[in-house]
Amino acid sequence: MMAEQPPPLEATPLLNEVPLLPHMVNGDSIQQVILVQVNPGETFTITTEDGHIQCIQGPAHVPMMSPNGSMPPIFVPPGYVSQVLSFLLLLCVVLGEILIIFLLFIGDFSFISPFFAEPRSHGRTNFIQRDERSLKMQEHLKKRLKDRQASGHTNNKLNSPPSSPHKVLNSSNATIPNGNGKGQQGAVGALKQKQIGKTKGSPEAEMGGRWHGQGKSQLFSINSLQNRSAVLSWNLPVSSQNGESHSHSPAAFTFEVAISNSGKNGKFKSVYVGEELTITLPDLRPATDYHARVSATSSSIKETISELVSFTTESCEPDCPAAPKLINRTKNSLSLQWKSSNDNGSKITNFLLEWDEGKNGPFKECYYGHLKQYKLTKLAPSTRYSLRLAAKNDIGMSGFSETVTFGTAGVVPPAPAPPTLLEAGVTWMALGWSPPAGGALDDSLTYSLDMEEEGSGYGFQPQYNGDELSCTLRNLRRSTSYKFRLFAYNSEGKSSPSEVVEHSTKPDRPGAPSKPAVKGKIHPHSVRVTWEPPKDNGGSDISKYFLEISEASVGRWEPIYSGAQREHVCDHLRPGTSYRLRVSCASKGGESQVSSRRGKVLLFHFSAVPPGPCPAPALVGKAKPKEITLQWGPPAVDGGSEVTEYLLEMASSEQDERRVLYQGPAAEFGVTNLLPGRSYSFWLRAGNRVGFGPHSEKAELCTAPGPPEQCCKPLVTCKSATCAVVSWESPACNGAEITEYRLDWGQVEGSMHIIYTGPCQSYEVKGLTPATTYYCRVQAVNVAGAGLFGDTGVVTTPPSVPAAVAVLHLLEEDQVEISPPFSTCLAIQWEEPCCHGAEITGYNIEYGEKQLVTVGRNTTHVLENLLPDTLYRIRVQAINSFGVGPFSHSMKAKTKPLPPDPPHLECVVFSYQSLKLKWGEGPSRALIPNPTQFNLQMEDRFGRFVTVYNGPCHTYKVQRLSESTTYHFRIQAYNDAGEGAFSEVCAFTTTKSPPAPLKAPKVIQLEENTFEITWEPLQPMKGDSIVYILQLAAGREFDQVYKGPEPCFRLPAAQTNCEYRARVCAGRQCHDLPSTVFCCQRREPGPAAAPAGAELAQSGKRLREERAIAIALLCGFAVVAILFAVVIQYFVIK
Repeated sequence: MMAEQPPPLEATPLLNEVPLLPHMVNGDSIQQVILVQVNPGETFTITTEDGHIQCIQGPAHVPMMSPNGSMPPIFVPPGYVSQVLSFLLLLCVVLGEILIIFLLFIGDFSFISPFFAEPRSHGRTNFIQRDERSLKMQEHLKKRLKDRQASGHTNNKLNSPPSSPHKVLNSSNATIPNGNGKGQQGAVGALKQKQIGKTKGSPEAEMGGRWHGQGKSQLFSINSLQNRSAVLSWNLPVSSQNGESHSHSPAAFTFEVAISNSGKNGKFKSVYVGEELTITLPDLRPATDYHARVSATSSSIKETISELVSFTTESCEPDCPAAPKLINRTKNSLSLQWKSSNDNGSKITNFLLEWDEGKNGPFKECYYGHLKQYKLTKLAPSTRYSLRLAAKNDIGMSGFSETVTFGTAGVVPPAPAPPTLLEAGVTWMALGWSPPAGGALDDSLTYSLDMEEEGSGYGFQPQYNGDELSCTLRNLRRSTSYKFRLFAYNSEGKSSPSEVVEHSTKPDRPGAPSKPAVKGKIHPHSVRVTWEPPKDNGGSDISKYFLEISEASVGRWEPIYSGAQREHVCDHLRPGTSYRLRVSCASKGGESQVSSRRGKVLLFHFSAVPPGPCPAPALVGKAKPKEITLQWGPPAVDGGSEVTEYLLEMASSEQDERRVLYQGPAAEFGVTNLLPGRSYSFWLRAGNRVGFGPHSEKAELCTAPGPPEQCCKPLVTCKSATCAVVSWESPACNGAEITEYRLDWGQVEGSMHIIYTGPCQSYEVKGLTPATTYYCRVQAVNVAGAGLFGDTGVVTTPPSVPAAVAVLHLLEEDQVEISPPFSTCLAIQWEEPCCHGAEITGYNIEYGEKQLVTVGRNTTHVLENLLPDTLYRIRVQAINSFGVGPFSHSMKAKTKPLPPDPPHLECVVFSYQSLKLKWGEGPSRALIPNPTQFNLQMEDRFGRFVTVYNGPCHTYKVQRLSESTTYHFRIQAYNDAGEGAFSEVCAFTTTKSPPAPLKAPKVIQLEENTFEITWEPLQPMKGDSIVYILQLAAGREFDQVYKGPEPCFRLPAAQTNCEYRARVCAGRQCHDLPSTVFCCQRREPGPAAAPAGAELAQSGKRLREERAIAIALLCGFAVVAILFAVVIQYFVIK
């Protein structure tokens, strides 16, 4: 919420007492600059003379300039205390929380139109109590100002050094109660104090932190501070190495931001991890002190953590309060009470209570004040009212609470409607009712139900009392009528009874009829039965009877009659079968139980005969070599008795005697122990309790062929150390010809594999290992499958020469204990091969032009006396008592070249502080992968040689040398072959340094056409005198007019109305340079020397001629170069 318009500002009397500076009084060209510091959370408003208004949000520094150079009047809001501090060219005015600084500058500045500054702050209007430190600072500043004015030393004040600006800034934290400041020290006030505290010892005036760690300091700041959010931004860390700054890309860093609201030493919580440089912190609590820090990590820099940044979120409107509670109610009033919510930094001043006036319409205000309870009066009885609550502080109004509904007390409810029958049973009844019509809704409304049994003589008796709208009455009599009435209760009393209604229970189902009885004689296919009605009809007449029949063996009942008669003839029955009969009845009360549950069932039986013939047994699935599975069904006629067992017979042929295979109740049987590929005949008979029936038709079935029998143990014979012959005999085929044999072979008895499959009965195994035990077995296969493997045969091959060396490799320098010269030596190593039953005694090494070297049992050897930088082919073979084994694979190895010789060292560029050295032939930078490296060393002042360069380049510039000094150098070359010898020591001397540049010469006119040119002289450099060269130009070209040791020159006979330009340089005249002796002959005296003007013209003419010749030569060289380029393009490249 915006604060009210502040009252008109009044002039500060304290500023009128400040004396002006001397140059301000004298009217010099002075402008007065006013610097206004706007703190965070404040708004500074500037009104110009043309009527425009500009609002500036803090934090900010607003510079303003006076157009007339005088001290302008400063207008301060009522209640503010002005403080003026005068320093050297600095005037400060402290206005409560606004600091205005007057800076007086000397010089020409652009003018700004007259202004009228009117500070406005948006926020709370209550008072902020200044802390004790701010009050003491203000009193101290007032006392100092009065003392200085009394002593009259105003000029000394202006010339004295300024006091610490931090004290002035700290005084700005004191807020004067004037209606335009904050109501209490909340989020903004705390934030200002923290910002000012950050300025101590650092040049920043904004709130921020800095990185500390390996990188340089970078600013970490808080922007866009709100009551529930803040924007944090920071810069990338800048690392420093060798005095130089190195920046990094944002993607090279991962930043982690942590905040704490429990103090600087409290627990910090990580809120962000990523690569962004600016984040927004949401979900902050208003008017809360927070401390933030950011840490940066990367792969090249250790973790850096910034300094802590402290900030306080702004205050805002309160949180939504809880809903009001009802503490008392009457027919015409409601008493409510509530609690305060979180004020979010500003004290809650008022509460707003709204209601809907009991009309379910829009909400209207019913109370606005600071109390936490309120009583609503003049309400209607038995009426519900909806209410909601909001809290208000100096910032604004909170949201409304949840809507609650409360009702006033009422009157006795009207008579309710009579209860209705929801559902009725034999001994129970469910009744329901509705609230009284026209009555008010009441949470405490209860009901009372009364009942009167017909013919009991006891009248109405209470049966239910509660707040439900239904009830169930139990333990009633069947088929009986009852009367009911209903009462309604509330807190005010009991209503009138409802109308009397009558409801009845249902009749019960009847009892079971009597047991059925046979009437007359039992016929072969039918029987007549009769029965009597039940003794208990359940309160209603019997309307129907139900007769059911069931076979005694099945147990499933089937209805055969339904009607009102009590007699029925059962026909279509099967002879030899037992039957059961039962009867039940039905009335309005339901269906009775069947007579069988009470033992009232009629059972009768017909005589049975043997069953008829069965169908022939059939094959189930496919026939197996030694097993056949047969299956059959029951006979078509069971003879009136259940089939209890079957009799299965078998014969190899019709002439053989039949034998019983199976006798039992199952309808399936598996015949085992048969021969593969044979034909068999089968017969089947069925039997019941009377006896067995006739045989079925004959079923002729055949078994399938089977796999061959198990093979015998194979015979193994060794032909050599690597070859063996395996043979075996053919087993029984079991009805199918053997198609192939399988030979299983291996070195482990439990882990063998098939090496041969075919019709032959022998196999030759090759490629065996000498002195090794092998196992083998054989399996026969036909169309029926594979037989079992036979017994396992064992054979051991005889020993032989060693196997070939499998692993052969070259040893590196770091793998050899005694490092030989690898330019003439090669170190090799191999793994010991299999000995094949005889111990290895040595090895043969073949290298070069089939040169053979025999060594012992060692697996490493150094080949010596080889040629450098030469490729050799090497292979190794093992030796035992049986002979020499095969050679290993060939390995190519190359000896290293000899170390390089040192190159010739020379100096190509001399300077007074550097020497550029060059050696060998090649590019200045390495262009090949592994070039020759060079080690350049220089002798120091202690006589030791120190490495100044190590690399592949052929040039190097030695810098930071002294002038005219001799330095000694040597160089060494090295490569993969090793380090070469150092070259001879070379001495190079730096040149002498030139003199420093001179300032522009000064020209003094002596006469009308005579000028004297002077310049500042230089001191001799280490005993060498200084020579000056003066050049003069009347147009564009400079001509030398003087050269000598004097620092001045007189120019006579200058042309009138002609502009001259002069420049001078210094030269160093060295006395220790080599000289040449010559003799000058005496000449005859000639005419007098030409005047200085003629010499000047002649020298200028010679200079122009020389320049023309140089330009002509340059053009000629350019033409020749172009011609050469054309010739190369057309005749060489194309």
